[in-house]
Amino acid sequence: MRILLLTHSFNSLTQRLFGVLRAQGHTVSVELDIADSVAQEAVDLFQPDVVLAPFLKRRIPEGIWRKVVCLVVHPGIPGDRGPSALDWALMRGDEYWGVTVLQAVEEMDAGEVWAWQHLVMRPGATKSSLYRREVTNAAVQAVLHALERFVPGSLQPNQPSHTTATGSWNSLMPQTTRRIDWAVDSTATVLQKIAAADGSPGVLDALFDQPCRLFDAHAASPALVAQFASAAPGTLLARRGPAVLRRTLDGAVWIGHVRLEATPSQQAASDNMLKLSVAQVFSGHVAPLLEAPVALMHDADEWDELCYREFGPEGARVGWLDFEFHNGAMSERQCLRLRDALRWVRTRPTQVQVLAGGQDFFSNGIHLHAIEAAQRVAGDSAADASWRNINAMNDATLELLTLTDRITVAALHGNAGAGGCFLALAADVVWAHEGVVLNPHYKNMGNLYGSEYWTYSLPRRLGEAASLALMQQRLPLSAPDAVTSGLLDDCFGADAEVFSAQVLARCLTLAGAPDLAQRIKAKQAQREHDEMHKPLATYRDEELTRMKRNFYGFDPSYHVARHHFVFRKPHAWTPRHLALHHDLTSASTPPNPA
Repeated sequence: MRILLLTHSFNSLTQRLFGVLRAQGHTVSVELDIADSVAQEAVDLFQPDVVLAPFLKRRIPEGIWRKVVCLVVHPGIPGDRGPSALDWALMRGDEYWGVTVLQAVEEMDAGEVWAWQHLVMRPGATKSSLYRREVTNAAVQAVLHALERFVPGSLQPNQPSHTTATGSWNSLMPQTTRRIDWAVDSTATVLQKIAAADGSPGVLDALFDQPCRLFDAHAASPALVAQFASAAPGTLLARRGPAVLRRTLDGAVWIGHVRLEATPSQQAASDNMLKLSVAQVFSGHVAPLLEAPVALMHDADEWDELCYREFGPEGARVGWLDFEFHNGAMSERQCLRLRDALRWVRTRPTQVQVLAGGQDFFSNGIHLHAIEAAQRVAGDSAADASWRNINAMNDATLELLTLTDRITVAALHGNAGAGGCFLALAADVVWAHEGVVLNPHYKNMGNLYGSEYWTYSLPRRLGEAASLALMQQRLPLSAPDAVTSGLLDDCFGADAEVFSAQVLARCLTLAGAPDLAQRIKAKQAQREHDEMHKPLATYRDEELTRMKRNFYGFDPSYHVARHHFVFRKPHAWTPRHLALHHDLTSASTPPNPA
């Protein structure tokens, strides 16, 4: 079929559907929902069999849904309506939920149900995490079931729906419902409220007497809470990494990220509206708090961005390093923490080292929000912050490339983009599960050249010509397609949880393999040969020479693209690499400067 994806943004769900539908042989084009006239033009040009809306914030124009089958993906059970579906489900504590694919009609979310898929609400998950994992997996299945009901030339499915509506209308959740009362709310309640607002809109509160929205909350361990048993609820107790510790009625929570709330005198798109770590936003206020560091190898109930564990017997042991950086972005500080962690694991008696990243994102490369914020710091600049961040990212990547006395495995539990992809490719073996989406390119961020030793790692896998072709394209790549191309070594497991267990089992087998010593020796010999042929320092210097032009040169494309990205500036038009239908038009179509 010809399927037009009409979407507010090319988000994770849309990218996953884009890959799945193309893999099934459909012709897929994308139009960002910029204006009714733009959507109508896309339909007129592409003549789709189906318009699929994975992520919309507006109604589909009547002129479209009356003529073409328009299927809307709604993250709710049949009958559920309204813009805060997941928020309400999380606040109610629902154990089960679903994703519905329904036909667009005049009334929002009121059309006929073409398909729906049940899902289990993962305990403790945030709204964003549920959306990226359970909701996305359910949406893919529901969309595929819905498309099976399509009848060419008809606006009706091939059989009437017998689905019983069990949901109801839920309005946009107000901040009054989300508000935290620190004097009476338990740790579980605080976590629930922040989880239900994760991603957007956050929970309106205050830190250090400044109004802000809270994100990225984690429970403190009982052992840590015991140290502050006499503190009053709401008191700020300590700091760790990006976060501050705040007392609740019966415990404490770490709060990792905030977005300052604009005052009435500030514009809606104020520079203060960036989402950043608490430590960065309130650096002066946080510094006097007690620092509560934790060892890299720590108990499971102790929160930190990094966690190291070991499995297996002596002589066949697997080291496992998680780095759960918020939204996959890696600031200079976080890159250096990962670098130091990789230096430390060299001291551990392991035969296989797993680099597991985070559960929702493996890594998305340098931290564009933190870089943007540097422009507001006296004596700093976005260019300088970019330069420091990319060098720190390269330092971490170099540690992995030169970890030659054991086998290294990058296990992608979540999506990876830009430098995050090439951090993974620095490992000997790279695996992912079938739901992972990769964006192994930099060009969408203002034609960045990229670093992280990609000019060394990528040709090792694909060869020079295929590597250059991959870096020129700007489309997402599904994990199965990445295996076919040679970018990944294998893809297995239906989701992150199944994948994680299978990765560990494979790595334990690898660590005890009789030929492991020979494999490590061959790896060391290859690294020595490559270094003699062309040192890693030369690859780095060549890449950074190009990156320096991106950061400091006369072309501002990177800085403009970064600014638009972090402030979510609306698109003026759909990028041409997504809008296949514009290939059918004349040269009069406005070009896309990106």
